[in-house]
Amino acid sequence: MSGLPPRSALTPGTVVDIVQKQDQRTGRRTRGEVAQLLTRSATHPHGIKVRLATGEVGRVQALATEGGAADQQS
Repeated sequence: MSGLPPRSALTPGTVVDIVQKQDQRTGRRTRGEVAQLLTRSATHPHGIKVRLATGEVGRVQALATEGGAADQQS
């Protein structure tokens, strides 16, 4: 399995880095707080899809770390 967090590691309020659909080519990440889990399965090869508190939707690439930078390329 890849290093993507499973659904069990995500709850509303968790701060994560996501890749939105329009940023898939560049890998640009957006940081935000999870408002809703959209993927029902325990894992997904491209990351669990979530809606952030800001309304943005994307697939989780990593749990946010203290001092880590958002809006980055992987």
